[in-house]
Amino acid sequence: MSHSRHLTLTDLAATMALGDRLAGVLVAGDVVCLAGDLGAGKTTLARQVIARMCGIDDAPSPTYTIVQVYETDAAVALWHVDLYRIEAPGELEQLGLDDAFDDAITLIEWPERLEDDLPADRLEISIAITGAGVDTVRDARITGFGSWESRVDEF
Repeated sequence: MSHSRHLTLTDLAATMALGDRLAGVLVAGDVVCLAGDLGAGKTTLARQVIARMCGIDDAPSPTYTIVQVYETDAAVALWHVDLYRIEAPGELEQLGLDDAFDDAITLIEWPERLEDDLPADRLEISIAITGAGVDTVRDARITGFGSWESRVDEF
């Protein structure tokens, strides 16, 4: 079962505002899956959450390191994970994501690489680019699974 809602992100400020609202509700053990094509705004959203929760304004993308770990102001680890470069399921075992799922806040870009290993309790934010030129906007579908079903409307 799941619960969804849609938002239209009309500009960068709207994406950052979503990141601010999301950062305000995240706690240890939360997993947020960020899906969408290249350039959709996944990293922008994750960076805003990191800025708000960890005080780091220019967090690097973990595209090449795969995982970046930060400490939030509440002394909870925040993992920013980018699975774009993962090619084989065996590579995932080395990351230690199960530990992060239990104790940290985990933001995962390209979560589809996890296939069946996604936790049952998770928030999925899928961002799609629509329109063209000055009419370009991003549509965000926000879906809560497990314990997130009742939390989707919190932010």
